Amino acid sequence: MSKDSAPLAGIVVVSVEQAISAPFATRQLADLGATVIKIERPEGDFARHYDSLVKGNSAFFVWANVGKQSVAIDLRNPDDERLLKKLIAGADVFIHNMSPAAAIGRGIDADTLRAEYPKLIVCAISGYGPDGPRSDDKAYDLAIQAEAGAFSVTGDEAMSKVGFSVADISAGMYALTSVLAALVRRDRTGEGASIHVSMLEALAEWLSAPLYAATYGTGQAPRTGRRHHAIAPYGTFQLSDGRTILIAVQSDGEWQSLASALLKNSSLGIDQRFLTNSDRLANVVELEVLISDQLASISAHEAMDRLSAGRIAVARVNDLAGVWQHEQLRVRGHFHEVQTEHGPVELLDPPFDISGWVRPSSSVPGLNEHDPEILAAIMRRAEN
Repeated sequence: MSKDSAPLAGIVVVSVEQAISAPFATRQLADLGATVIKIERPEGDFARHYDSLVKGNSAFFVWANVGKQSVAIDLRNPDDERLLKKLIAGADVFIHNMSPAAAIGRGIDADTLRAEYPKLIVCAISGYGPDGPRSDDKAYDLAIQAEAGAFSVTGDEAMSKVGFSVADISAGMYALTSVLAALVRRDRTGEGASIHVSMLEALAEWLSAPLYAATYGTGQAPRTGRRHHAIAPYGTFQLSDGRTILIAVQSDGEWQSLASALLKNSSLGIDQRFLTNSDRLANVVELEVLISDQLASISAHEAMDRLSAGRIAVARVNDLAGVWQHEQLRVRGHFHEVQTEHGPVELLDPPFDISGWVRPSSSVPGLNEHDPEILAAIMRRAEN
């Protein structure tokens, strides 16, 4: 399968990026076949130095930077600044996660660039957006989790953060989808686009359901830990062998199936205490005791078999080692070897599975590691 079969073959993306939000978006674009030029400060993206756990590489950096070309540029140096602007001139898409004021100060904000290059798609990712009272405030993932209300719905009695970079990822995903939509529109109209993605707005959108429930309902719901706040039974249970599983019931019919398949008591399916979801929520402690008592005498394997036979959603509660060895991910072939400056590592692929296209081999670039021919081709595009 040729490289030209990649969905974004021929698309050039230049990105002034660091940390996670913009690198995560451009990693997906690179995986889809775009040529991504990662612009780094001379000392490198600081995510390179978060840790050295992946055979000498940072876990964060290898995750978010597969398949890119690295170019080290000092934006305080006039020659380097001219190089950046020439690369942008040869690009289809320019992305950055600088503050709005910093982008304007460097002359690489959307208004300035699109006045000169009307077909260019410019995507700016920031903490709070290009205007408003917080527009130039520094923003990192946990700060946005706090601002967007994620802490207030996560954990048990004590609030907790989400255990991964959910604010960065949400912004990166909206940047990705916005860029893809802008590319489709440009094919139709010939016009570029100015895109602004706010981490706060992205994560607040992901929290819309609890936000609406709190606003239009009875106020802030209590944190429910590993139990669903609005559906029952939907939570974790321990088995006789010490394993933990999650059981999820979405309808009254599924509850009746659970009563028969797992509890071996079909009359519970029509018990007035548990007849509807509202009833089950009102009696959730009693309900979970019934389920826990049944599960305490059987193994995880037997419970999984019973629940699967009854078409009830059930999942093992895996640690990260369990995910790394997950048979479904392995059978589906979602791992591949990637080259890094410290040697080959095995990484998990993004979940794109598009017919007629096979991912080419790729690498994680060292600082300023790039193919000179690729940069030369972009320069020629700029001249034309």
